[in-house]
Amino acid sequence: MPTVAAILSALIVPLILLVILVVLALQSIYIVPQQKVAIIERLGKFNRTAPAGLHFRIPIIERIAARVDLRTRQEEFAIDAKTKDNVTVTMSIAAQYRVSVTPGVSPEQSGVWRSYYMLANPVAQMRSYLIDALRSSVPQYTLDEVFDKKDAIASDVNVTVSGLMVAYGFDVVSTLITSIDLPSDVEQSMNRINSAQREKEAAQSLAEAERIKVVTEARARAEAMEQAGIGIAAQRKAIADGISESLSVIRDSGVSAAEANQLFIFTQWTDMMTEFARSGRMSTVVLPSDFSQTASMFEQMLVANKEDEEGKGLR
Repeated sequence: MPTVAAILSALIVPLILLVILVVLALQSIYIVPQQKVAIIERLGKFNRTAPAGLHFRIPIIERIAARVDLRTRQEEFAIDAKTKDNVTVTMSIAAQYRVSVTPGVSPEQSGVWRSYYMLANPVAQMRSYLIDALRSSVPQYTLDEVFDKKDAIASDVNVTVSGLMVAYGFDVVSTLITSIDLPSDVEQSMNRINSAQREKEAAQSLAEAERIKVVTEARARAEAMEQAGIGIAAQRKAIADGISESLSVIRDSGVSAAEANQLFIFTQWTDMMTEFARSGRMSTVVLPSDFSQTASMFEQMLVANKEDEEGKGLR
């Protein structure tokens, strides 16, 4: 009859073997998450890459060397660069990059293999390339051009760095210059320049507005004077017509032309004196040189006219 000790000793070995088999089975199964690739090494040498999903490996002999993330990542840093007009600017850079999914002719030429085996610190290498490219590009532009062509500079740098990093299995998706900071004294000087420029533009605008106002007023006065001239001309024509008609009536009454002219002049003068007496705003009166003769002639005409009327009454 076997003892308990014998039974236990007989079961220990199978149990140990079972545990070892379970552990090895668990180690042979592995899962790769989405957007990641596992690099499998066999006895310390690259063997294959495993995409997302459930996979098996040989325990102890094969191991998962790395899980490469295929998602786009971003690296942010700041650099100092000098512009063409010797102004030092601080630029904040944001670089988006990812591991290349290009398979290549052989596994060693794939982006995953190169991103893991060719560079110990790929992010630092990419940053060095970006800094070098920016410090070579920025000195070609003045300070104003750096602000105006910020996107063009970033695009050129991105093309340059992408061509270098693709050899290491990385695609540089984009390079952005997120901000450009100036030294405080330079920023204050630029603000003063901008303020002076705005004041200059405001003064020019005000001067232009004043010029337009003056020109408009001058044109309005010219048009008003033109219309006034037209009115004066019409008035004078009407006066001339009236004078001509009056002279015709006077001549028809039997008065000679010279006497009619003298009578008309005297009438004009009496009208002027009447207006002078009415308004009283004038201090100077101009009398004709032959005023006394004109007045005497007018009296004679009145007497002759009166005698003529009395003679007609007697007849």
